[in-house]
Amino acid sequence: MSDLIAIIYPSEAKAEEVRQRLFKLQKEYLITISDAVIATKTEAGPVKLNQLVNTTAIGAVSGSFWGLLIGVLFLNPILGVALGAASGALGGALSDYGIDDAFMKELSTSLQPGNAALFVLVKNMTADKVLREIQDAGGTVLKTSLDDSKEQKLREALAKASAEQSTQTNAA
Repeated sequence: MSDLIAIIYPSEAKAEEVRQRLFKLQKEYLITISDAVIATKTEAGPVKLNQLVNTTAIGAVSGSFWGLLIGVLFLNPILGVALGAASGALGGALSDYGIDDAFMKELSTSLQPGNAALFVLVKNMTADKVLREIQDAGGTVLKTSLDDSKEQKLREALAKASAEQSTQTNAA
């Protein structure tokens, strides 16, 4: 079973930095990530999702291939590619992979403009080592599906780092 972890960061750049750290940890086999999405709230108000997988592009490429193949069979490959790419892109745009987009947008409505939430769907992880690598980035836990003790450890580690960062900022 996968666990969902959503953490709020002060900027999209900070959330992206943590996402890249998690990908590095995945290469070291300390975590297995199913999906990692950054949600940001723009000044105008709507929530923008920075997806890990662009399903529209994947659908267009796949559709182009199948359209070309069918087009060759019916002696009109150019029309086949065009129709295949269009239908593939439409299918890709309508499909959802990993964390539900509507769920992320709903949770992200409480964000302040400029803040970002990192949503991670984790299959498994070595929790203590992963936490040690990301805790210095700080952040605030928005939501998790972890058990209470693991969630509390995560909240405490991130709060400690956030408090240290604010102390350093105030001292400067």
